Amino acid sequence: MAEPIEQSELVDRRLLRRQMLADDVYEAIKTMLMDHVIRPGARISIDGLAREFQVSSTPVREALARLESEGLAVKEPLKGYRATPLLTLDEFDDLYRFRLLLEPWAARRAAEQITAEGAERLRAELANAVEPTSIDYAGYKSLTAHDNRFHSLIASLSGSEQVRSAFERTHCHLHIFRLHYNRDIGPEVLTEHHALVEAITSGDPQAAEAAMTHHIENSMTVRLRRVYE
Repeated sequence: MAEPIEQSELVDRRLLRRQMLADDVYEAIKTMLMDHVIRPGARISIDGLAREFQVSSTPVREALARLESEGLAVKEPLKGYRATPLLTLDEFDDLYRFRLLLEPWAARRAAEQITAEGAERLRAELANAVEPTSIDYAGYKSLTAHDNRFHSLIASLSGSEQVRSAFERTHCHLHIFRLHYNRDIGPEVLTEHHALVEAITSGDPQAAEAAMTHHIENSMTVRLRRVYE
């Protein structure tokens, strides 16, 4: 005879299913925003998405609240949600000026105080990086997530919680990858990440700072700025 299922187990399973459903809806809407299926600036219909995904409005609202915190959606009083516009040229330049102030310093500091444990974390993150499988968000999602974790880890290894928090609040990896440009950049990005790991783990602050500056300037001027030309 089967063991009776405790009430607490039933509650836990329901909560788990609800969380999985909410996460699935979040990822689906996020993909639509990243691939411009929902156009930048367009109104987002909660009821329409609920019908499309065959769910209630609750997980859609929860997903949109999460996307609002990442800067991909904005809630307008009495109007509902809209997709945020793409970065303007001025916003793009401001973001990269901020990164150039913050991240080369963080890389230098990380190299100055690198430990065996920190070096292992960097190498492990790099080992988990996967080249894109296609030029849409589904193909680039893994690289986008790696890019965020990698840069956040370097900021964390700088020893400054404020620097790490400031970087993460920009959600720059999402806004950069959301821009429409030739996304055939995976190998180049990962090559630069390898150079950063080598400089930081070898404990060379000057090389680490230079590698991060080169990486960010390449991202800004070589890979992305042509979007605005």
